[in-house]
Amino acid sequence: MAEAKVLRMNEADHEISYANNSVIQNAVILKVMPIIEESVSDMFSKTAPSCVKVADLGCSSGPNTFMTISQVIDTIHGICTQQQLKLPEFEVILNDLPENDFNSVFTSVPGFIERLVKEKGDMVRERCYIGGTAGSFYHRLFPTRSLHFVHSSYALHWLSMVPVGVENNKGNICMAGSSPPNVVEAYSQQFRKDFTNFLSMRSKEIIPQGRMVLTFLARKNPNPSNEDYGMELVAMSLLDLVAQGVVKEADVDSFNLPVYTPCKEEVGEIVEKEGSFEIKELQVFEVDVNCLNRDEQLRNKDLGKNYANTMRAVFEPMICSHFGDAIIDELFLRFADNAADLSKNSMQRNKINIVVSMAKK
Repeated sequence: MAEAKVLRMNEADHEISYANNSVIQNAVILKVMPIIEESVSDMFSKTAPSCVKVADLGCSSGPNTFMTISQVIDTIHGICTQQQLKLPEFEVILNDLPENDFNSVFTSVPGFIERLVKEKGDMVRERCYIGGTAGSFYHRLFPTRSLHFVHSSYALHWLSMVPVGVENNKGNICMAGSSPPNVVEAYSQQFRKDFTNFLSMRSKEIIPQGRMVLTFLARKNPNPSNEDYGMELVAMSLLDLVAQGVVKEADVDSFNLPVYTPCKEEVGEIVEKEGSFEIKELQVFEVDVNCLNRDEQLRNKDLGKNYANTMRAVFEPMICSHFGDAIIDELFLRFADNAADLSKNSMQRNKINIVVSMAKK
């Protein structure tokens, strides 16, 4: 699979677009906002730049894209107002892979600027500049020592590639409790390589005393055998289609996603070993997936459909690339039924996340 071409969220504005099905991601960003505020405040007090350069890596599309940018500007605007300082300019760079729905992102920029002007006054209009850089954050993206603050949310659990040597991961579509030990090790090593590389690239781009806040899907325990994050329900639903003769078992066995959910200990160890950043904060936190329940009266079946749409918005391009698009509706109908069945339902579990706040040495 050419990950860079299919690792994208569903575009546009419709029922199963990412923009309309990223409630969990929204809840994660809201949880991390105090850490972002602290990190930005610390950076600004130590560097006091006349132009604050911010990069959001894995920005995707939809309303969540502008949440962190708004918080960065709001934090610095508050400091400047309180201390009677001149508001700096802001250069914001949104990054994602080339296949991301950048059209909808940039269509939304004027509306975002107008909201800022309404909240903070007209001077913001000529002090905030938003652009984009398409490319993998596992490569260099920005000039040397040019960034003051880097943010990434729900992107770094995506690997640069499916690990080599996972052909025996039968019945699974990524690392899972029933995966053979060599598969678990292969995923772990690929994450270690990718995250080390990510830190190395950012260390060249961030100024000394610059800050970075990263959030990603995670697991609680070093041993991943008893945790799942919903991908098992996708695998189960694919195997249901195998039983119906709709999908070939060999096609399921050859399908693996480039997703890895690290534990806190792994993240801390990799950051320390790479050596470019000082960890300021490293936390594990949970988000209640009941945030998918926009109506408390929804039945299990309706909740199952909401969860199916959330997963489909993320995984549809990758699934269609491997299996073709003829199965996609049936697959997520099966997923919704499986999710609604409480005996199979991982939807009832909280999502485990890691946030790490770092300062460039």
